[in-house]
This record gives sequence, C-alpha cells and structure tokens, in this order.
Amino acid sequence: MPEIELYIRTIKERIRATTNTLPFKQLSHQLIVEIAYNAVFWLNCFPHNDGLHNILSPLTIIMGSKIDFNKHCRLQFGTYVQMHELHNNSLLPKMVGAIALCPTGNEQGSYYFLSLHTGKRVVRNNWTVLPMPAEVIATVHQLAVTCKKYKGITLTDKDGNIIREE
Repeated sequence: MPEIELYIRTIKERIRATTNTLPFKQLSHQLIVEIAYNAVFWLNCFPHNDGLHNILSPLTIIMGSKIDFNKHCRLQFGTYVQMHELHNNSLLPKMVGAIALCPTGNEQGSYYFLSLHTGKRVVRNNWTVLPMPAEVIATVHQLAVTCKKYKGITLTDKDGNIIREE
C-alpha cells in the first residue's frame, strides 16, 4: 500500500528531524517512543489532503478536540523544564527537573514530561522553562546506557530486524 508506506516514511522523517534538534548523543528507548508518539500526534492535528474531511483533522474527528496554539504549542520537544509539583508543607521538593515531550491535547493545555527524578512520563499543567544544563544531558545519556542503548536511532520491525531504507 503506497499510502501507508508514505505515511510511515513521513513519521520516520519527523523522528529523525526531532532527534537532530536534541542536544543528546544517546536516547533511551522510552525517549525514542515518545518522539514517535509526538510525530504521530502532530500529524493527526492537521487535516490530510486525502483524508475523510478537508477541514477537520483526524484528532478532531476521533477525539472531538481542537488544538489551540496558545495552549498546545508552548514547548518544543526536548525542552528542559522544572515541573511544579503538588505539595503540602513537607520538605519534599516543590519543583522537579523534566524533559518536555508533547501536549496531551486537553483543554487545560497540559503536557507530557519525562521526569528526570523517576524516569517516568508524567502530566503537568505548570512548569518553568530553563536552559539545558550539562547535568541533564548526562542524566539522559545515563538513562540510555542503563537500557543498553546504542548511538543514534535504528528502526526495526517487531522481531528486531533492522529496517533498511531503499
């Protein structure tokens, strides 16, 4: 199916483009999956030329939600932020370092983040953008090393066979 192959090629191009904007030399498996999710999310935010509808996007047709620039385009993938944590008057940290992944698409303008404290994906509404420190880059590289990740991105099928570009 040429249409499906073109869509897959488009996603792979978006993954490569996003990867080249990041300051990291190695990426964990989780971060690569999030890059792919981000690419598909943004492709589904806009109507396709040969789609079901020429005005409504797939996201609007399926989920009933629309993307608002002021809410959903506040962060670029890979931006370093300090997330504002829910807190009481305890001595736990009130802000935690994280990497911005992509918007959730909800009405509040929440984003998915990769928490550098837990290594898990979390959703937050409030954050402060900061410059990327060298310690954060080292932490992301350490996450990649712990999952035995090699340099760069190699796309494979479900059996682990490397997909070669023709």
